[in-house]
Amino acid sequence: MHWIPLAIVTAAAFGLYNIFIKLSAGKIDEVLGAVILQVVAAIFGGAYAIYLHLSGHPFPISTKGTLFAVGAGAAIGVAEILTFVVYSKGAPASMATPLIMGGSILIAALIGLLALRESLALTQIFGVALVIAGVALISAFSPS
Repeated sequence: MHWIPLAIVTAAAFGLYNIFIKLSAGKIDEVLGAVILQVVAAIFGGAYAIYLHLSGHPFPISTKGTLFAVGAGAAIGVAEILTFVVYSKGAPASMATPLIMGGSILIAALIGLLALRESLALTQIFGVALVIAGVALISAFSPS
């Protein structure tokens, strides 16, 4: 399967992720909410890993890969707690989610360009510029 349909499904999952956090924020402690979220995610991931293992899927591993996965886990742990805090402060999902996700797009694009030495085509640069404009518009007109 091509990666684009998978990316679209992933975007839908992230959208639901943010809505579910919004709905639970203020009704559960931020850290506890993030821990529950991570435990459920670990159960899903573990079940899928067991399925893949039983299907004969190889699991290559390296120290570098493991360290980067730990870094990703730490980053998402902080992001989840802060997302609960943002929504518990009354942020509307229609504004906070685009700001959070748009900001993550900008940071990932910058790190890709500067640290990973990836290149962007002119159309991709235009797309990132549109994200910047969108984040600026959402931020400028947010009802504090």
